Amino acid sequence: KMFGHEVECAKDGEEAIEKYLKARESDAPFSAVIVDLNIPNGMGGKETVERLRRIDSNLKAVVSSGYPDDPIMTNFRDYGFNAVISKPFRVSDLDSALQVLA
Repeated sequence: KMFGHEVECAKDGEEAIEKYLKARESDAPFSAVIVDLNIPNGMGGKETVERLRRIDSNLKAVVSSGYPDDPIMTNFRDYGFNAVISKPFRVSDLDSALQVLA
């Protein structure tokens, strides 16, 4: 919100996909998604973005994780992501990741 974005939160990938579809059907589709790579007891970022890309090939997606050595984090474009942000991160890091999508 600090950078002028509206924000929606989801507990896991399933909820994120539902919200993405609902927003897409409205007059206010999402311009980007930020997903955590690992979600305990839920769909994580890799599968979420794979499914969202089938819905929207122009999806703009950022992957975030506290495991910077994970192959998805180091080769994020190979997995359908446009940008990466490693946790913990500063607000300026988040802004930089979002600027890549613009």
